[in-house]
Amino acid sequence: MDTSTAGTYTAKLTDGPLEGKTITTSFLDSGDPQPRLEIPAESGTKRYLYVRGSGIEFGDASGERPSAVDYRYREAIVD
Repeated sequence: MDTSTAGTYTAKLTDGPLEGKTITTSFLDSGDPQPRLEIPAESGTKRYLYVRGSGIEFGDASGERPSAVDYRYREAIVD
């Protein structure tokens, strides 16, 4: 995906093992926030699955795209 046209936003991890952390991620090609994020654990053998929550923040007056979106912990995926 070409992030220069799609843009990025902050994903706020609201619970689970990564509670309180934030990451920067890209919008889908459609301009919507990602519906789910798979974040690798430090061990490298596991990933944390987070799904989009209802919290959305807008950083500018246009309100076209959010600047931050909340994500809720769903499960750990072991490779």
